[in-house]
Amino acid sequence: MDRFVIEGGRRLSGTVDVRGSKNAVLPIMAAALLTREPLVIEGVPDLRDVRFYAKLLQVLGCEVSSEGSTMRFQTCNEEEHTAPYDLVSKMRGTVTTLGPLLARRGRARVSLPGGCVLGVRPIDLHLKGLRALGAKIKVEHGYIDAVAPPGGLVGAEIFLGSSFGPTVLGTANVLMAAVLARGKTVIECAACEPEVVDLARCLVEMGAQIEGIGSHRLVIHGVPELTGAHHRVIPDRIEAATFIVAGLMTRSEITVRNMRSDHLTAFFDKLLEAGAEMDIAPTRVITKPTERLNSVEFTTLAYPGFPTDLQAQMMALLTLSKGVSVITERIFPDRFMHASELMRLGANIRREGPMAIVEGSERLSGAPVMASDLRASAALVLAGMVAEGETEVQRVYHIDRGYERIEERLNALGASIRRVNPGPHE
Repeated sequence: MDRFVIEGGRRLSGTVDVRGSKNAVLPIMAAALLTREPLVIEGVPDLRDVRFYAKLLQVLGCEVSSEGSTMRFQTCNEEEHTAPYDLVSKMRGTVTTLGPLLARRGRARVSLPGGCVLGVRPIDLHLKGLRALGAKIKVEHGYIDAVAPPGGLVGAEIFLGSSFGPTVLGTANVLMAAVLARGKTVIECAACEPEVVDLARCLVEMGAQIEGIGSHRLVIHGVPELTGAHHRVIPDRIEAATFIVAGLMTRSEITVRNMRSDHLTAFFDKLLEAGAEMDIAPTRVITKPTERLNSVEFTTLAYPGFPTDLQAQMMALLTLSKGVSVITERIFPDRFMHASELMRLGANIRREGPMAIVEGSERLSGAPVMASDLRASAALVLAGMVAEGETEVQRVYHIDRGYERIEERLNALGASIRRVNPGPHE
């Protein structure tokens, strides 16, 4: 498995452009299953997850082609309805094929997505919503078997809330099923993340009738057919924030472009509270060299709250702050595996239930560390860039799932990150 070897202590400078959103593009790709006409998506990032999802769509009868960052999907065979384990197990987001298959083909057999280092992530709300639309669902032998009633799915009123807040993928699944259901569907406590909004807007471009986009109450009037569309995916807010943290941690002036600052309000609020200096514009941010930041407290929440996908990067930043910071994780309470790896670099962190208490220090020192998931990988790379000496980050295939060639783009700003491909005996 590839690893990164990072020489810390380098200042950054220059400009980096944010790629399209991973979390937005995957459900939008699934929307290709809702029509036989072409769906063209612009701004698609070149990621492992995107490539895996494209393979799954091909198995499900889609023709897939790409040119640069533009991908074209067209369903040519609607007979297949099984999303097999060997593809679904590689990434959780593939479960969003369930709603489109059920709505368009009347049947879906999708492998359960399996375990996750972030803790238990059940799909009970997905199934609850689809059952409300009339689907008959059985879960056995590791697969979800769902069948629509004769005449197709029927609109209903559905509540998708949980103790951890709205479900993003569950909202996407039920929304895509509802656009072809007969009658009106109301989704209460819908997720309103920018990625869900982007999916809804793409569906509208395809002919869906959706009201309340961007709110916790979606009203969908089902239509008999959807058409093709040409859609540009939103910029990746998590990637944008990761580069901003890189500029602040290295006390550098860099420009992060092609982003949506309005998607990161809670993130900026905490950075400004900590004393970070930035020039924030609607589509770009310039980080300014800033001395040690102040400690802050924050809690991860559903949008527009502080994103759980930025908790690890923010923790890396706060390891160098003045004072004691408190991080409370409300979305995935077990999402602290990166803390022990940051401690190997000299960070002072202790865990108390769903909280991590970070006592800032003046320096980190390089060491070998192991990435456990996508965002943990980013946090370890950020920490390695400021640690004294050499840091080796193993299992960087995680970071390739969500960041397009991140080492090349950081190196273009002045970092020193070398990707090492192990030999056959390693």
